[in-house]
Amino acid sequence: MIKTNPLWLLILLIMLPQFVETIYSPVLPMVQEQFGVKEESATLTISLYFIAFALGVAFWGVQCDRIGRKKSLEYGLITYGIGTLTAIFAPNFTVLLTARIISAFGIAVGSIVTQTILRDMYDKDNISKAFSWIGIGLSISPVIGMITGSLLATSTRHQGVFIILCLLSVLFFVLSGKKITETHHSKKEITLHTLAALLKRMVRDPQIIKSCLLIMSFNVLLFSYYSLAPFIFKEYHYSSYAFGYSSIILATGTFMGAKLNRYLLIKNIPSENLVQTGIVTACIAAVFVWILTGKGICFLIPYFFIVMAFSIAIPNILSTALINYKTETGSAGALLGLIYYILIGLGLVSIGLIQNLGVSCVIFSGIGVVVLLLFNQKNK
Repeated sequence: MIKTNPLWLLILLIMLPQFVETIYSPVLPMVQEQFGVKEESATLTISLYFIAFALGVAFWGVQCDRIGRKKSLEYGLITYGIGTLTAIFAPNFTVLLTARIISAFGIAVGSIVTQTILRDMYDKDNISKAFSWIGIGLSISPVIGMITGSLLATSTRHQGVFIILCLLSVLFFVLSGKKITETHHSKKEITLHTLAALLKRMVRDPQIIKSCLLIMSFNVLLFSYYSLAPFIFKEYHYSSYAFGYSSIILATGTFMGAKLNRYLLIKNIPSENLVQTGIVTACIAAVFVWILTGKGICFLIPYFFIVMAFSIAIPNILSTALINYKTETGSAGALLGLIYYILIGLGLVSIGLIQNLGVSCVIFSGIGVVVLLLFNQKNK
């Protein structure tokens, strides 16, 4: 270890972006109705959110190496707070969309800066185990987010959601200022030339390309639910409460996957084997989601296994993706995040156009299987 920071706070910070997205999901139908837009436009607030998030990951990741981890975190939280404050008073859909883009750009620090700090703190032998704790933490955030969003949806509508998020930005700014200490930054000038050279090296690295495609595949599978399921629940006349409480089923799957992942890592099962298990499990479950789509909300049963696969695979992909970039962790993490979040955003744009949960799951789980087969073949 290098310098220690409270793991509980780092877990909360890395949970924050997922909480931010899931608390918003239950009010999507209300945003559609209040601003008089189509379902595709309401879903656009999620897909554009991820593209802005990708740009934020790139920007704050570079700042990690340029001005340090701690300052980057604080400036990002301020940006996020400005976005959520704007969203509270948004008079029309365009302003709301702009506010969501600003907040997404800011909250990206919760992902990239905390991952960079963790990579500073832990060596190769302990990083996967540290990230397995992150997986357990992430299993809780969708439950808290969706239930909180569902409760607020019926009382304060979307404004209440953004008030809570604005207050959280203040809380985490204060906590970060008091608890987070600087772990490392090079103080070297980061130029476009050095970034371009690093990007060129990364896009030629098969491990990076494989990691980005798999991260995209799993995240689109997960967020397809948050983008499309609210409208399925509405179609079958379930309340926003029912949709919010469905997160308990998904979170149970995520929690079980995270606990199983940690247990298997302690038993020294290789990370690569765990990733392969997650990919195959997600693909089989996706086929059952497709079969059950259009038959009420029975698709929740196979979705349990999709999120279980997510929490087994993702910590292992993230923890090993930048093993060969230890001397430039912040910038490399920024570019890695830029690539995979742009892919996630484009994937969510496509599922917004498809507007079919089962078809979307089959397509993106299939991408994971194809990536696995292609890259395994190259390694032979």
